[in-house]
Amino acid sequence: MIPMTEKKQVVFICTFNSVRSQMAEGILRHLFGDFYEVTSAGVAPAGINPYAVAVLKEKGIDISGQRSRSVMQFRGKDFDYVVTLCDDAKHKCTIPLKGTRTIHRPFVSPSEVDEDQEKVMAGFRSLRDEIWRFIEFTFRPLPPDT
Repeated sequence: MIPMTEKKQVVFICTFNSVRSQMAEGILRHLFGDFYEVTSAGVAPAGINPYAVAVLKEKGIDISGQRSRSVMQFRGKDFDYVVTLCDDAKHKCTIPLKGTRTIHRPFVSPSEVDEDQEKVMAGFRSLRDEIWRFIEFTFRPLPPDT
């Protein structure tokens, strides 16, 4: 848990800035947006995945207005937290983003290919819930006097 005095700058990074980092951005903004300025980026941005949008909408979070960005857009910007969400992004991110603290917490991206759409949605829901727990545990602000 992190003591808060002013909004901290956070960037979530995954390969395509399509699923994991987009979900993390939306969840952190939803849960603790009063304490964090949050964005996300990818090594090879590919647009927001519709399944990610759908499973967050089930929790009352609308990420349809977010956009997929390249880590190159943030070259030279200082962040309080640089969070990589997959091993590929950690190893391929050739533009090191400056962060007071770096966190690597890999999540496996769910399959989008299956004849059973409910199985696909179940995979995305499971990922959403894993990211949710990670964000609650890692970014929950402490009262300023702690």
